[in-house]
Amino acid sequence: MVIEQFEDKSLSHYAYAIVSKQEMVLIDPARNIKPYLDFAAKHQAKIIAVIETHPHADFVSGHLELHQKLGTTIYCSALTGATYPHQSFDEDDVLTFGNIKLKAINTPGHSPDSISILLEQNGKQHAVFTGDALFIGDCGRPDLRETVGNLTAQREELALQMYHSLRQKLMVLDDKTLVYPAHGAGTLCGKALSEANSSTIGQEKISNWALQEMPEAEFVKELIAGQPFVPKYFAAAVELNKKGAENLETALAKIKPGTEILSVKEASRLDQSIVLVDTRPDTKFKAGHLPNSINLMASGKFETWLGSIVAPGEAFYLAAEDEQALKQMINATAKIGYESNIKEAFVLKAGNIQLEKLNEDAFTNNKSAYTIIDVRNPGEVEENPVFETAIQIPLHELRERAGEISAEKPIVVHCAAGYRSAAGSSILESAFAGRAKVFDFGDGIAALL
Repeated sequence: MVIEQFEDKSLSHYAYAIVSKQEMVLIDPARNIKPYLDFAAKHQAKIIAVIETHPHADFVSGHLELHQKLGTTIYCSALTGATYPHQSFDEDDVLTFGNIKLKAINTPGHSPDSISILLEQNGKQHAVFTGDALFIGDCGRPDLRETVGNLTAQREELALQMYHSLRQKLMVLDDKTLVYPAHGAGTLCGKALSEANSSTIGQEKISNWALQEMPEAEFVKELIAGQPFVPKYFAAAVELNKKGAENLETALAKIKPGTEILSVKEASRLDQSIVLVDTRPDTKFKAGHLPNSINLMASGKFETWLGSIVAPGEAFYLAAEDEQALKQMINATAKIGYESNIKEAFVLKAGNIQLEKLNEDAFTNNKSAYTIIDVRNPGEVEENPVFETAIQIPLHELRERAGEISAEKPIVVHCAAGYRSAAGSSILESAFAGRAKVFDFGDGIAALL
């Protein structure tokens, strides 16, 4: 038997392949199925099944494409209400292949339709694939399914279900059972995940706060408190995963390829009312960009921030510094189902708008002469405030709340490392359109944190 973990660092996502006697089962695959096809070919294995632990909110799955291309059977809970061809996989259902058994365990809490998959080999519990129920050091958030999905539930109800799923379904497994979650540190599907990519039930009983002895009410209160923000695209991703996404190659072929823009004159073909997502490095963006642009650099959590700032269904232009980068960014948009939003994709090497560099000495000596905008999340600000007079507007809310900011003073935007402030300063530069100077504090903020 072989268990392979596939990691997408940008989305903190783990998918799994299990191979036994030249048959292979996938759990929670990403949109791009090529890595799984290559892995199957390497092991001369046939992909016989794909299992979805729940309809994911943070990425789009490739389960339907696997079915359409290979005839692979898709398994999921009957509670999902999936409209793609599937076979239900709920409590006590078993999938046997090679010399192993995969058993379904209903583990609601993150969502009403969440399942975990127990792998048994030679009659012994070997591993459990916990989806977004049990993470390493944490458990799944309970507040994503209040208004979307086949079944909806209030966060308090789901948090209570999580309490019992963990204790009655997962903690009763053998201590040596390996734990393989669908996400690692950095995901927005939980709040306190470990950097580790696997663990055991026994280790989690010791170190995971969610598995410690506590009353139901205390657990519910703790789980609900302090959860990260919910990106705009999450609800749309759940609905898309319920029906299955279009074949990736077919979807990408529909994107309009734009000719390279080398001058401002060549950019006149663009509709300036449509936002331009400029993925170039911030230095190139600041040196010259086009109107109505948002600088979401290719580095960092591009997919998360794209889906947090741009709404589902909102058209946008996509620009990159060269053809290779453009292809990578188009593929990145497809991870969250945003490829159909792209009005046109092109290489950009021109722009007539510049963002001035902040004179840090002048700022340090007279902070009151500036309006300071902190685009970090509330928990970050509470834990480590930087400037007493800063106005706190999280980046994912900035486009909608830019009108709350006065144009009477120059504006300085900061975050924790420079990625979000680059995006935030570009949003405000477009919003104020010359009515106020906007500066990005950039990575210099690190020295003050």
